Amino acid sequence: MNILELSALLLTLAATFAYLNHRVVGLPMTIGVMLLAMCTSLILVLAGNFGLQAQLGEARDIVRGIDFDQALMDGMLSFLLFAGALHVKLEELARYRWLVGILASLGVVFTTFVVGTGAWLLFGLLGIELPWIYGLLFGALIAPTDPVAVLAVLKSAGVSKAIETKIAGESLFNDGVAVVVFIAVSGIAVQGDEASALHIAELFVHEALGGAALGLALGWVVYRLLAPIDNYQVEILLTLALVAGGYTLAHSLHLSGPIAMVVAGLLIGNRGRAFAMSEQTRLRLDDFWELIDEILNAVLFLIIGLEVLAITFGGRELAAGVLVIPLVLIARWLSVLGPVQLLRARQEFPPNVVRMMTWGGIRGGISVALALSLPPSAEREILVAVAYCVVVFSILVQGTTMKRLAEATREA
Repeated sequence: MNILELSALLLTLAATFAYLNHRVVGLPMTIGVMLLAMCTSLILVLAGNFGLQAQLGEARDIVRGIDFDQALMDGMLSFLLFAGALHVKLEELARYRWLVGILASLGVVFTTFVVGTGAWLLFGLLGIELPWIYGLLFGALIAPTDPVAVLAVLKSAGVSKAIETKIAGESLFNDGVAVVVFIAVSGIAVQGDEASALHIAELFVHEALGGAALGLALGWVVYRLLAPIDNYQVEILLTLALVAGGYTLAHSLHLSGPIAMVVAGLLIGNRGRAFAMSEQTRLRLDDFWELIDEILNAVLFLIIGLEVLAITFGGRELAAGVLVIPLVLIARWLSVLGPVQLLRARQEFPPNVVRMMTWGGIRGGISVALALSLPPSAEREILVAVAYCVVVFSILVQGTTMKRLAEATREA
């Protein structure tokens, strides 16, 4: 199946499931599409047990032909991050800069070690023998709260603006940091790189800070190009070029593309929106990027649901996935509680902020993509299966109950 046929199939399935969700299921679109895709996948698996092995095999071949890691990390992610950052207000983000900064950096490292060590111990109890460094590798790939999943849920959750800014701001930045941590740990685990703090610090400075600098520079260039013109077609095309070309450039320079796109999106969405666009351009730009966001989200969550067909699950992997879920939530609670308590003396926080941010720390496609990016091995299959269990719980359970928790918090 070529790229055109595969794209046509994915778009058709996404549109069909979105329609069925709107008419029948009634969940937020992305979550509904993912749930229906998972149900379809499970039906195909059951059908395979009743004599339809050929059809199941064909479906599995199609899903395994999708390079999920490349499709997300080298394709859709740049557009989704830019679209999300466009609507984050810098003045609101600056108000919570310390909390967002701590959670997106030290919080990721803390979660990597807590979840990684805890998962390694749980794996051992279940008879899954993995080196400790692979436990840390799992901790690194599950540490980021996925901005794609988080922003999709926050749109319909009805949380307060203060909570939304904290969760969205953290999720936009921590995936870039987590990717750097993942690269460092995977280099040690898979390639035998030196486990030195200096090497990791150099990698962080080059990838994360370099990515931020590149995003700022590219965003400023496009801002200056937008300022003297008033033609929304040209201006939207410039933002498209910024995302596609900027992400590709960051990748070729071995800089953090996600961080570059977030910084560029913040600059265009704030300074560009205020000083370089007419009212018509703002409306057209918002409509365009909202549509891009919705379409790519639907396709992404569809693929996550279909991945059931491509992942090998055993009893031990399922048990590990179930046991790791509370571990991830506890680590998330601790990583939020510490900074909030530390900053309470200088900043006021809304009631139940720790509870809301803990439950709103949703894991998504980035975790699965990072796991799938590892070279084929027995360890990889285990990490992929366990990460998928955590992601499915996070999106389907945390995502669908976030609105209810927000309502209960307001009533309290």
